[in-house]
Amino acid sequence: MSNLPKDSSVPGEQFEVRQTHPDEDYTPDPSKSLKLSPARQRLVDDIIALYSCEPTIERVKRYTPDCVYDDQFVYANDRYKMAGQWFALPKLFKASKCERYQIVVDEPGLIQFRNEQSWTFKIIPKTATINALVSLSLDPETENSDFIRVKYHKDQANDKDYSHEGLGFSFKKWQADQVMKHMDSPEVAQFEADKGAGKEAVKTYGSGAAEGSAPTKEL
Repeated sequence: MSNLPKDSSVPGEQFEVRQTHPDEDYTPDPSKSLKLSPARQRLVDDIIALYSCEPTIERVKRYTPDCVYDDQFVYANDRYKMAGQWFALPKLFKASKCERYQIVVDEPGLIQFRNEQSWTFKIIPKTATINALVSLSLDPETENSDFIRVKYHKDQANDKDYSHEGLGFSFKKWQADQVMKHMDSPEVAQFEADKGAGKEAVKTYGSGAAEGSAPTKEL
């Protein structure tokens, strides 16, 4: 059971869930997927649509202003930066398709699913398929509403979690900051007021393994 904050005013950084996996095989099995409530299913549908290069203002509103998005390439720590990432995807990829997914955790405050996503690049005629564990830490204020919002969105494609240290993390943060400078999008501009919303210092762990507060979990 997750031990996430119950107070929506707490900044997004505090809603991170951490885990390592016995291996890095996150291949989903839809036949074993947990059934979600209709409101939670609509949230997952919107997140998958964002992954699939179908951003809309309403879908980006699935995140709180102080949200965090954390994957192997990006660390975006407000909704303005997050909007830049989602609206940039169609400029970078010819197509993105969710091949299949499996809900593995459905708890108060947390949804986790294995996702298999195929990405087709625009410039290089190549498609890459990535299996990852997606963790959505939910906003306590809206988690029981018809429109659930996300505080922390983590996409983990390797067995280890993220340490938030070193050159790799510096690049992730730099990338999220740079995208905003090159986006001329009225949709992204809708979220400019979210710059700096509720930020805290990035939590660092020294390691992405168990000793870095990332216990081994079979998910």
